Order: sequence, then C-alpha cells, then structure tokens
Amino acid sequence: MTQGTKSRIDIKNVSKIYKTGSGTVEAVKNFTESVKDGEFVCVVGASGCGKTTLLWCLSGLHPSTLGTVEIDGEILNAPMPGKIGMVFQDSNLLPWRTLMENIELPFQIKKKPINHELVEELLEVAGLKGFENSYPGELSGGMKQRGSIVRALAQDPEVLLMDEPFGALDAFTREEMNLFLLKVWAKTKKTIVFVTHSISEAIFLGDRIWVMSPRPGRLARVVDVDFARPRHIDLQFEPDFISILKEIRTEVEGSKAGKGN
Repeated sequence: MTQGTKSRIDIKNVSKIYKTGSGTVEAVKNFTESVKDGEFVCVVGASGCGKTTLLWCLSGLHPSTLGTVEIDGEILNAPMPGKIGMVFQDSNLLPWRTLMENIELPFQIKKKPINHELVEELLEVAGLKGFENSYPGELSGGMKQRGSIVRALAQDPEVLLMDEPFGALDAFTREEMNLFLLKVWAKTKKTIVFVTHSISEAIFLGDRIWVMSPRPGRLARVVDVDFARPRHIDLQFEPDFISILKEIRTEVEGSKAGKGN
C-alpha cells in the first residue's frame, strides 16, 4: 500500500505526568514523531514504558501534560470522534445487544445516520455476515474482536488507534486477526497506530515501528519495515524478519537493563 505524503498525526514534545498519592509519575517524556496519511505504525517497548499512555494522548481522552498532538494540523484538546476511532484489548461489546445492535450503538449515541452500505461491506470483509443477530456470548473471541473493529471502522474515522487488540487471543486466532486487519487496512486506507507487546506482530503488521524506552517513555528508535505487501504468515520465518526481531529485542532488553529493571 502506498502511503500519503501528508502528515496525518504530528506529536510534538509530548509528555504525560500523572499525580498520585505518593507524588508524580512521568509516564511519557518529550515524545516527538509523526504519522503519514495511510501509514501503519506499531509501538513496542518494555511493559510499563508508556505505550498505552501515548496512545491515549493521541486519542484526546487523556490530553498530554506538555507538548501538543495535531490531527490534520488541528491541535487535539479533546476527543475527535469524527476523526479518531479506538479499539481496545477487550472487545467491549455489550452482552445484551446483538452484534448489529453493538455496531449501531455509537451512531445512536451521536444521533447520526448509519452508513448501512459501509457496515455491510465491513461485515463481509470480517467474515461476520450471517452473525448480525448473534449475541456476544454466542461468538468466539476472534469474532468479537473483529466485531469491535467493524464497529470502530463503521464510523469511518480517518485515524484508528489500537491498544493491544489481539493480546488476549490464542496464537492461531491472533495470526488470523493479523491477516484480517491487514486486509481491512488495505481496503480502507486508514491511518493506524497499533500498540503491542509482540515484536513479531509489530514487524508483520507495520510500515514503521516506534521502540520506546522504559518509563518515562521516550522514542528510543524508529525501525522501517520494508517487506512487500500483501504479507503472509510464513514471512515470520524469513532470515530478514528474524534479523529485525533480534535487533528490536536487543534494543528493548538493553534499555531495560540500563534502567536496572
């Protein structure tokens, strides 16, 4: 997929400081980067390094303490539901509503008309046609997560933020979800920022990988991933893939050792 030349997200010297009962915690410090239109960026780093905090800063739900985030040149001071969609580790589907009712809920809350054509198209791509009237308890973990992605994309956001959306799935389902996400991304051309603990997942999915240092999370390194698309699962066994994986793992483990963790 060809990325756009314009910058969709600009992160400028972002820091996030939380106040706690025992003092303050600096979760992210002086983070500066940008994401091009249509780019797929993955974020990795040691546990607790501020990956999710950074993502929440990009969502507008937890604004940065210092610095700015700009979406299409507009400073982000609050959520932009028309431009930014989020997918979490848990599908967050309401158990008393059918899959279709869950997908329709954001439209009902915003009092906006539902784009039925787009919803049908996304359900087809997600392999969920025929399950519209099923309740979450009747769906597998992978199906529920695909449903949550359809719900986010149905609102046609320009940016999709994903916080370890496949972390709770088994290895085989996770592989299926990775392939599904790449298929959807190729079709929708969305700009995606994807947080994961899995370095191999980041390499398989991303155009670029942001490697974060231990807390306070800084940008330690940017790794370009130049493998041709579409990508296939067997790519993970290629020598070049393994070389990048080792390189990033060494970076993460070295930064952890440097912090005494």
